[in-house]
Amino acid sequence: MDDSIRQKITALSLDEKISSLSGLDYWHLRPIPRLGIAGIMVADGPHGLRKQTGPADQLGLGDSVPATCFPSAVTLASSWDRTVLHHVGVALARECRAEHVSVLLGPGINIKRSPLCGRNFEYYSEDPYLAGTMAASFIDGVQSQGIGTSLKHFAVNNQESFRMVVDAVVDTRTLMEIYLAGFEIAVRQAHPWTVMCSYNKLNGIHTSDNAWLLDTVLRSEWGFEGAVISDWGATNDRVLGLEAGLDLEMPGNEGAWDAVIRDAVASGRLDESVIDRTIARYIQLVDKARAALVADWHYDPDTHHMIAQWAAEQSSVLLKNDADTLPLSRELSVAIIGAFAREPRYQGAGSSLVHPTRLDAAYEHIAERAESRFAPGFDPERTDIDAVLESEALRIAAASDVVLFFAGLPAARESEGFDRVDLRLPTNQEHLLSRLAAATRHAGRRIAVVLSNGGPLEMPWIDDVDAVLESYLGGQAGGAAIARLLFGDVTPSGKLAETFPLRLDDTPAYHYFPGSAQTVEYREGLYVGYRYYDSAHVPVLFPFGHGLSYTSFEYDHLRLSADHMDAGDTLSVQCSIRNAGARAGSEVVQLYVHARASTVYRPEQELKGFEKVNMEPGKSVLVSFRLDARSFAFFDVRSGAWQVEPGIYDIRIGSSSSDIRLAAPIDVQSAFEPIIDPGLQSQLAVYYRVAVAGADTVSDAAFEALMGRPSVSKADGSEFDLDMPILALRSRLLGRLVVHLLELMLAHESKRSRRIEDSALPMAILEMPVRALVLLGKGRFSFRQAEAMLEILNAHPLRAISRLMR
Repeated sequence: MDDSIRQKITALSLDEKISSLSGLDYWHLRPIPRLGIAGIMVADGPHGLRKQTGPADQLGLGDSVPATCFPSAVTLASSWDRTVLHHVGVALARECRAEHVSVLLGPGINIKRSPLCGRNFEYYSEDPYLAGTMAASFIDGVQSQGIGTSLKHFAVNNQESFRMVVDAVVDTRTLMEIYLAGFEIAVRQAHPWTVMCSYNKLNGIHTSDNAWLLDTVLRSEWGFEGAVISDWGATNDRVLGLEAGLDLEMPGNEGAWDAVIRDAVASGRLDESVIDRTIARYIQLVDKARAALVADWHYDPDTHHMIAQWAAEQSSVLLKNDADTLPLSRELSVAIIGAFAREPRYQGAGSSLVHPTRLDAAYEHIAERAESRFAPGFDPERTDIDAVLESEALRIAAASDVVLFFAGLPAARESEGFDRVDLRLPTNQEHLLSRLAAATRHAGRRIAVVLSNGGPLEMPWIDDVDAVLESYLGGQAGGAAIARLLFGDVTPSGKLAETFPLRLDDTPAYHYFPGSAQTVEYREGLYVGYRYYDSAHVPVLFPFGHGLSYTSFEYDHLRLSADHMDAGDTLSVQCSIRNAGARAGSEVVQLYVHARASTVYRPEQELKGFEKVNMEPGKSVLVSFRLDARSFAFFDVRSGAWQVEPGIYDIRIGSSSSDIRLAAPIDVQSAFEPIIDPGLQSQLAVYYRVAVAGADTVSDAAFEALMGRPSVSKADGSEFDLDMPILALRSRLLGRLVVHLLELMLAHESKRSRRIEDSALPMAILEMPVRALVLLGKGRFSFRQAEAMLEILNAHPLRAISRLMR
């Protein structure tokens, strides 16, 4: 704390300090004009600025200013290109400055534990190394322009179901190696201005109150020096949160916690120095954020649109391309089938919803390149089969040389606020696709599928089509990017940042997701995504890191700087990549590390490096990597530290996790002496065998052995409290009345917005805890009133009266 900040804090009264601990309103921090402390603005925007113009909300219902809608995180991560993330970050920051927004609320880097998570489109990967590296590049881009970021959601927020109340129960090693590792990379490399804590509990403690998470790990171990802010309405206990390191509560809630904090200081429960520490971080944030307050800053929307197009081109993934169906010849006549070709699904739904400056439809850009006919084929807002639409589509397909079928998931199937229930396309799309595939096969023609979705899909139709282009959610310029990729103006170079399983029930978390309203247990441990499929030899539809090209690449000459190394040394790895095809193209070279033997259970291999390189035909590139101790380490729970076990490790270089082209061993020497505990290994036998796909394989005893303690006890639910989901109130007569009134309000709001399916918004709200009624109620409902209502529901009317009179 420098002298100028100390002087400002000294000049503040206790009441001024307390009022500054929460926002002024939904999007502004509270100013203190007499001390020159500005009221800076924050706004949503992992893939585009969402600065609201009307009534504020956190679910993307209100209108917002026009802004460039860049590809969403699931798409950008598929570029495997640090440069793409950096340039998108720079462009987003320039738009923030033009709109006087000081902090962009992103990126989100939660691990894709299950493909069902409704918000996976807003996250990068199932792998923490890839997610953290992409996030660091994005943060560097944004903050290079004097705009802050908010790394979120810290931590273990891997589902939408009961996200504000559920307790994520995770063993320490899994926590450190999978769910916190990406945050660590981003914090250490890019130094985000803020970190946003998540809604959920972690091993029995709300992340907003979790001193181990916010202070010990984030600040002491990783060296984070910025401010921790709450997700909107995530604060559980403001006094505990302050002590734990939660600096700013958002949104503003008319001082709902002020009296509680004041009483805690007066009683000695909370030392005023804790508040001073928090205010210091707040002032430091405001001082750094002044760049956005400069007037007359402008950006070129057309230039940013082209950046969005380039990012979509670099990120789209060619999943299948039999008989070189793609790229298409301009001499062919094309049947464009599918409503998404004209009405694109280009972004996710919820708090990241962007009002685009313009919107490209793929149909228009395809029609510029070849003779084309269009038929919608299906209603994207429905699932039932429309015989009239199907007949029109089949007629157009029969009169064309090639069929392009645009399929995908509507916003009603994947959005913030609820999780997906399956991995299938809607029934009407699958039915039409099967008829189109049969007709084209019978006529000897080709059919290619273009997908618009925020996460993996099951594809029972994959053998019936010739090509599949995964465009994910490509942003406002995605339509032009798709056309350029289909016709070979650009060679596809994206790679999957997540595994596409054959079936939902093949996924390692299948039986443990999303748990109950109270608890979700991460019984699969380290076996997330490819770590499971590669270890258990479970066949997949498309592996992690997979992506085809219009050219081919040859790998050769793997060289290590040494054949043995000490754990504290750095290892240099080099290999040669040659473009052996006739087109220019880019390849993502992936480095995985495999431990041949270990005293602890370990996945088959883990990603520890990647580089995207571009080559002209016939040209070669030397690709280099540097591996340090963490590339070989595991988190040792006994010592509470990262340790490198001595032994032989294989360095694997490949085009995907299942397409390894080169390998070489390295003998790693270390002073670490592992303690072999046969009894513990016997208890954890299920993890050593990697048989974790079934609910009956990870017993309570095995999971408790992994946790190192008994499972967190679950509340019996006999008494209502502020942490109870709102929908649980339905079990009492008065509670049903309260919920019904809230449902009527939400139904009206959903109808007014017309942006989220009517049933989605009410359920997302009803899964919130009762305290959310206070924190998000803009002063219309106090903690005292909420507690009195709960006392009545708990059959304690005298206590209710006492609370109201207090």
